[in-house]
Amino acid sequence: MPNPSDPSDIHRKAAEAAAFLSEKTDLRPAVAVVLGSGLGAFATALESPIAIPFAAIPHFPRSTVPGHSGRLVIGKIGETPVAVMQGRVHAYEGYSSEQVTFPVRVLALFGIRGLVLTNAAGGICESFAQGDLVLISDHINFTGHNPVSGPNDDRMGPRFFDMTEAYSLRLRKLSQAIADNGERPMQEGVYLSLLGPSFETPAEIRAFRTWGADLVGMSTVQENIVARHMGLEVLGISCVTNMAAGIQGEPLSHEEVMETGQRVEARLAALLEQMLPQMSKMIQGGAK
Repeated sequence: MPNPSDPSDIHRKAAEAAAFLSEKTDLRPAVAVVLGSGLGAFATALESPIAIPFAAIPHFPRSTVPGHSGRLVIGKIGETPVAVMQGRVHAYEGYSSEQVTFPVRVLALFGIRGLVLTNAAGGICESFAQGDLVLISDHINFTGHNPVSGPNDDRMGPRFFDMTEAYSLRLRKLSQAIADNGERPMQEGVYLSLLGPSFETPAEIRAFRTWGADLVGMSTVQENIVARHMGLEVLGISCVTNMAAGIQGEPLSHEEVMETGQRVEARLAALLEQMLPQMSKMIQGGAK
């Protein structure tokens, strides 16, 4: 069935939103971060920040989930300009794939070339522990939809594009090098995304493990696909906020997700503060 969305209209709306951001600040960041559930505090580390509510940005969707502040913050880490989304929207809130991924399109048209996607995830791999930060090495899209299906607008990206390196190897190596100087080295894993909002059943988790999934959540993958469609280099970081259903003996809850996210915010912020300036230089330097 054809996608009823007009891609030229998506481009027009995203361009209007990007123009709005350009009027709000003289900063032109090359890198941006999307902060997941309970991970929003990093935005407060930016110097001379300009905070813009999602509701004020033309055509931007509004987050309805606790733990997602719903603001775009543009500021600096040292001399490096950075854009930070405090929260995101999800398909389970009733948003279409077009709306879920719209902010990524806006950021790309605003001039972002590198994107860090963070999320709260359930740990399937039993070597992970609650509170671990895990680099996403690859993903499985089990949301039931691809956000670039339907008519294609070549101004936003090609009809067919490669996903062999959906999550940048060199950015993962950069993150590992920074993390190696810390207390806890970062592991890597495959992230599987579902529609949500219900948590997974133990039987589903057993099935996902046989597919090679190490992490499970309800975000990130559709954003990644659109980012790669628009030529952005992507780094993914999951915070293991709980072990997946059937692995731990207790029921899952969003409150646990929030509590664990808040406990590791400082560690994530420290990683991003060191990494983003180097990532910005790397991406603007050209060759991969």
